[in-house]
Amino acid sequence: MHVEEGSAAQVSARQEVDLPIEVVILLIAGTMLLSTGLLLLAVSAWRLPFYANGLYGSLLVMFSLQIMALGKTPLGEMRRSRGLVAVGVGMASIGMVACFVPDALAQLPRILLSLCLGLGGLVQFLHMCLAREKLRTWLGQGKIFVHLSLACGTVYLLSATVGLVVWKPAWLATSVTATVLLAHGLSVVVLACVLHTLYRAFPEAAAPRAGGVAWTPDQTLLLLTGVLQLILGTLLIPVNLGLLPFSGSAQLGLLMLLISVQMLSSGNTPLGLFRRTPLLVLLGLLWAALGVASCGIPGFLASPLTILIGALNLLGGLITLVKLCLSRRTAPPIPDARISSILTRLFVTQLTLNLLTILFGASMLIANLIHGLLLGGILVITGVVILYMLHLLTALDAASRASQGA
Repeated sequence: MHVEEGSAAQVSARQEVDLPIEVVILLIAGTMLLSTGLLLLAVSAWRLPFYANGLYGSLLVMFSLQIMALGKTPLGEMRRSRGLVAVGVGMASIGMVACFVPDALAQLPRILLSLCLGLGGLVQFLHMCLAREKLRTWLGQGKIFVHLSLACGTVYLLSATVGLVVWKPAWLATSVTATVLLAHGLSVVVLACVLHTLYRAFPEAAAPRAGGVAWTPDQTLLLLTGVLQLILGTLLIPVNLGLLPFSGSAQLGLLMLLISVQMLSSGNTPLGLFRRTPLLVLLGLLWAALGVASCGIPGFLASPLTILIGALNLLGGLITLVKLCLSRRTAPPIPDARISSILTRLFVTQLTLNLLTILFGASMLIANLIHGLLLGGILVITGVVILYMLHLLTALDAASRASQGA
């Protein structure tokens, strides 16, 4: 009996978890809110330094990811047009600058986040209650939809409350604010679990709204990563000239959060692609929690995260480089000339990106290996290469569809 139970537990631990991108974003957002609540309790108890814009910026990046990947804005779901994606990129850029450069954007990140949480939560709650037949239809569809109604309503109301707290930070005592954030984070995690159950029963409901930009979650993350590298590299130039302050710990925290999203959405890690087992999901959420801690408390975890991210980039770049070269040697010829041309350019681009990744990882592990100004230039080039890779991947998708249609 004990052997059978242990064996079943092993199977469960190794079973792949299918998480739609919306569930991934909600799980990470909930983890971020829970971690922020715990951080505030620690800040209040031990009088630790606190970098609010680091957390505001990271949450704005998560909002932008939801907009770009799903077309879901604080004011409701929209078609993923190029204009909407541009809005998401703009919000992500504001969030990144807020993380990297203390007080560079003054109160803009706080105001923008307050509107996303406060106004967005209120609008979504009113829409759920007042939209014709929406709430009544949900309540009449069965138990899971009742749970969905309760979870959504709770998240919207707590989101509006948190938006008010962000707008007026002195409105509540730090301990009370932390409690509200913990409650909101827990409600977001519960909503993610309810949606996961719902999407397993109705897979078609997980699909983004039809029309507009047809990028996969991985392609959306490529866009976000490319923008991050461009902004980071550009900012490092005036930073190294002594013209701007810089928060290295917030930079590390944001990188950890993006790695977390990749791990949960597709099993993609800096060391390669893995099956999304429950262990990998838990590891991804731990990554997110560490990222939030690094964003919120200046200097906290900076040394271990620098070593961790540097080692992951160095090893991941080397491993992927070897795999890339081996796969190129054994790849069969492609009869379609257009697809073959795109694949050749994609190979060169991936090769370049892996070399840049190895260089970046080595610079994090070995102090003063690369001068800060040169490192900024390398990161800008890395961002351009990532965005060019995204262009090639979309061109490859279009060419493959055209070839199949013919």
